[in-house]
Formats: sequence, C-alpha cells, structure tokens
Amino acid sequence: MKTVIHWFRRDLRVSDNVALTEAVRRAEHVIPLFIFEDAFRSGPDVGAARLAFLLQSVESLRKNLAELGYSLVVRNGKSSDLLPKLCAEFGAQAVFANKRYEPYAQRRDEQIAGILLQAGFGFELFKDAVVWEEQEVLTQAGKPFTVFTPYSRAWKTHAIPAAKPRLGRREGRGHSFPSDPLPASPNEVGLPLTQTVPPGGERAALELLRRFMAGPVYDYGANRNFPAVDGTSGLSPHLRAGTIGIRTILAELNRARAQATPAQASGCDVFQSELIWREFYLQVLHNFPHVTKGAFRPEYDRLAWSDNQAHFAAWCEGRTGYPIVDAAMRCLNATGTMHNRLRMIVAMFLTKDLLIHWQWGERYFMKQLVDGDMAANNGGWQWSAGTGTDAAPYFRIFNPVSQGEKFDPEGKFVRQWVPELAGFADDLIHQPWENPLLLARSKYPARVVLHEEQRGKCLAMFKAVKTGAA
Repeated sequence: MKTVIHWFRRDLRVSDNVALTEAVRRAEHVIPLFIFEDAFRSGPDVGAARLAFLLQSVESLRKNLAELGYSLVVRNGKSSDLLPKLCAEFGAQAVFANKRYEPYAQRRDEQIAGILLQAGFGFELFKDAVVWEEQEVLTQAGKPFTVFTPYSRAWKTHAIPAAKPRLGRREGRGHSFPSDPLPASPNEVGLPLTQTVPPGGERAALELLRRFMAGPVYDYGANRNFPAVDGTSGLSPHLRAGTIGIRTILAELNRARAQATPAQASGCDVFQSELIWREFYLQVLHNFPHVTKGAFRPEYDRLAWSDNQAHFAAWCEGRTGYPIVDAAMRCLNATGTMHNRLRMIVAMFLTKDLLIHWQWGERYFMKQLVDGDMAANNGGWQWSAGTGTDAAPYFRIFNPVSQGEKFDPEGKFVRQWVPELAGFADDLIHQPWENPLLLARSKYPARVVLHEEQRGKCLAMFKAVKTGAA
C-alpha cells in the first residue's frame, strides 16, 4: 500500500504500538490521525479528569511525532463520518488501528469497517492493548474462564511477545494536511475540571515505569495495600489511555525479576498478577457482555437494593461518618485517583453497608476516575458487590473500621483527606464516635448507618435471592 492512515485511539504512543508498526512496515507513507470524537464531549461515561489526561496525552503524542518527522492530523467529529472522507482527502488505501474491547466500541468498529469497505478502503485492526485476547486463554473445554485464579495460571503458560520497536524517524518531507484545534481543557467543552490530574503522555508513563522498576516493584506485595505509602506504579491511567504498551511493562518487569532476590521476586509476581486481572476483566466483558447492563450472575439482578439518595450523596461527597471511606472519596473527588484497596473498601461500603446498587457507584467512578475503564471498573464493582466472578461472593463484607486500622494504622491517609479528625489519636482515628465530645467539636459527621446492623441486612438481602424469596 502506498498510503495508510494510522488512527490513534487508546494507543497514544510512538513505541510498542502494533498497528503503527504494521503501518510503517507495509506502507510507503503513514499519516497519523486523531479524531476528537463527539462522544468525548457528551458520552454517558465522560469525565473531566479523564478528558484532561487524554488532552495532555494527545499533545505529548503530537510533540513526539514531530520529533520523528511526522505531523499529527487532528479532526473533530464522528469517526464513522470522517474516516471515508479522510481516506479520499489523504489518498489513503486503508485505515489501521488497534483493537478496542468494549462492546460499544466493537459495534462501532464493525460499522466503520462496512462503511470503509463500501467506499473502497480497507480497515485493519490489531491486537495491542492486551497480551492475550478474549478467546486466546480458554479452559480445557474451550470455554472462557469465569474465575480469576485458573485464568491466571493458564495465562502464565503462554510466552509473552516482545515489545514492538519505537517508531523511526521519517525520511523526506511529510504531509501538510490541515488539523482542527483541540480544546485546551475540558472546561472548553462544558465539563468543569475541578480535579488535579497526574501528567499524561508517553514520556510521563515511561518515567513512572523506570522509577517503579528501579525499586518499588520489589516491595509491591508488601506495600500495595497501604494508601499512605507510595507503593504502586501509578501506571493505570497510562494503560487506559495507551500512553504505554503492556509488552513494554512486562519486558521491564522481567528484567527487574531477573535481578531480584527470591523475596523481591514475589513483589514482581504480585504486580504481574494485577496486570493479569486487567486482561481477565477484559475477556469477561467481551465473552459476557450482559455485565454492562446487569449482574454477572443474573439471579442477583433481583436484589432489593436501596434507593436512598441522601445516603448516596453522603458516600459521593465523603461524609458517611466512616473515616477511611470519606478520605477515599474526598481523594477521588480532588484528584481523579483512588488506591485499589480503597476502591474495594468504598465499593463494599456502598453496596453492603448502604445497600445501594453497585451500578450507581460504577457510574460515579467512571465520571470521576482518570483511569476509568469499562472492563476493570465493572469487574471491580461486581467483585465488591458480590454479583460478579468472585468464587467467594456475597458473604465477604469488609468492616470499614478494621480495614482502616489494618491498612492505615497511623491514620496518615485519613488525616490528609479528613482534616477534621487531625486531633484524634491513632486508636480513635477510624472510630471517632468513641469520643463523642471530641467528635462534636470536630464537626465531622455522624455515621449514616451502623455497620454491625447493616451487615445482617445485607446477608438477608442476598439470602432472599438465593432461597427464591425475593
């Protein structure tokens, strides 16, 4: 082929990019394209923090491409309308892109393939965002896995492919096709940005990876559950936006493991397990698409959830009266990020203490999270709610006090985000109601529910469905 459009989507990088590598290998001329979709402004899961991170990452991509002699073309609109017109405008024979795995994205890609084919242009998709796709790791019976542990064992039996090389410098003159402007911030498209988001872009991602693999990965197994400790990689927003390749991460992880002591290697293994969770939930999303609309276990769609709007607002705003829950939610609202242990705590509190439908929380997270991803978000919420793939589902109920005491024992994280409690001693920081006088002076809210009462109600709610009484 003489000319190919590489359509950047969730692969905003110039290294370890499968579709981009194939475009350069098979075409004389490659035109990099980014479409600022209408859905970025008004989609059901649009969030200002995630859009801000995306805009940063596209600007970083533009600079990286320019250094290699390529000009990124940006157009605003709907991809299904724009792509056939752009093929004609650019004189391109085909569009190359990396695959997406959300049901709505796959439906759109099928539509685009048909439109381009009818117009006489090709459309090729490549596996890039994952190591193993939805039908590549199956049970011995040839069925998709529904439990993580056996999936993880099977995943590890496959050889991991090498990272793709960085895009080389273009020889000769490039194109001069016009670009549309991108908004400078989400505020310009009517999405007020109230959060301070982490830096986006490929260089930021590679620096995070370098720092993490230089030491913290070895203590990941011990530190990953403590939100006051800087013990995680911070790479999840970059994996979501595609500013770093999964093969790049795994290659660096293998290098770190090769230099590790046996004790340090366990940290590497735990980190790899978290990466496998990501692919597990992606294959669940593809193979069981009903999870986007209801419970993985359909019988749990009959659960009698509460619709208490006041309780939900208290949860969203971080004023439930449970310090670890409130600190986590205030952190999310201010930064667009939340530690994974805290995600489980707040999700379980919403569903098993407040007895509110997990989909309410799922939607709120997608609006707030910088790394909001349909598969991981849905999978995590259903795991916590007890409606998902977990082998030990509904009867796992976190106690928010003991979770706080275990994973924030000195109350450092709580004090950072709930300054009203700064004067409480460590043994009271997670249960300030034990000192009613000090609690009243602090103006910290009273508990909206009592965990010890709600636990029984939750078990009864699930039991009613299990016994057919609901």
